[in-house]
Amino acid sequence: MNKTFTLFFSLSAFLFSFAQTQIPNPGFENWENIGSATEEPTSWNSNKTGTGLATSGPQTCYRETASPHSGSYSVRVETKYYIVAVVNGNVTTGQVNAPSSNKSEGFLAATGANKIAFTGRPDSLVGWYKYTQATTGTGASAEQGKVYAILHFGDYFDPPTPVNSNHANLSANKIGDALYVSPASNQASWKRFSVPFNYMNSNIPAFIMVNITSSNNQLTVAPGFTGNGSKLWVDDLDLIYNNPVSVKENDFDKNVKVYFYDKTIYVDFLNKNNESSTIDIYNATGQLVSTQQIENNSVNKIDVSSFKSGIYMYKVSGKSQGKFGKLFID
Repeated sequence: MNKTFTLFFSLSAFLFSFAQTQIPNPGFENWENIGSATEEPTSWNSNKTGTGLATSGPQTCYRETASPHSGSYSVRVETKYYIVAVVNGNVTTGQVNAPSSNKSEGFLAATGANKIAFTGRPDSLVGWYKYTQATTGTGASAEQGKVYAILHFGDYFDPPTPVNSNHANLSANKIGDALYVSPASNQASWKRFSVPFNYMNSNIPAFIMVNITSSNNQLTVAPGFTGNGSKLWVDDLDLIYNNPVSVKENDFDKNVKVYFYDKTIYVDFLNKNNESSTIDIYNATGQLVSTQQIENNSVNKIDVSSFKSGIYMYKVSGKSQGKFGKLFID
């Protein structure tokens, strides 16, 4: 056989490049436009770089230098009253949209350049926060901070339900999400939060949108309400991944061989037994393109002659073994 098959990367490389993707600038150490009203964490956006009326509102996102959880900075978002309406403190990996002065029409958008590529399926979202509630305004005592991560493909809007046709309904594009809402009380010192991801289907995401706001419950403005409102500090966001099977990672590579040759993927179990397993194959965009049952007591052959040339990712999973990897199919 003169044709050489190529199997590149085993579990560790696959987890780094595919499964263990992380949020960009999760510790808020990198900032742009420092010293201006449009000062924002790199890869994140506030209302000052939004659309519609969003940019005319007050600055609500700040580079916090005092006592970050780690490093030099954390992010602080503040809810403020501005002329006729309360403007939520907000920072997002998407874009803030305010098509009118009607707060219910405002939304966050992950579209175009404001989409963050992401191909992992994390188990949970972890981070650290501090919180101070607003002291004036109807509903101030019910104020809560929120950190919300959404895994999706294509474009996405938050909230997903349109109001007065302000955007399309793309709720079907959501693959999973993780939501943390703080207690309706002050939190003076850094406190860790951890929330699980809930998945709607088995698809691999293409993008992630993370939204942070100091007002989960939007304030109803009382007469005479002025000045700053609720404040939320966030630092050191992290996505946690757990192994899909219980066996050691070294055993994955030792027990299962997966390789490509002549339009065929071969799966060979060195430690043969009477169990059966499943192989899932994903294309470079994270779309599941094939799922097949395979036998652990033989060399399995999977015809991929209909696949386009390119990089594919696979997951072999069963009762007593599992393996992730990447193949080039030509």
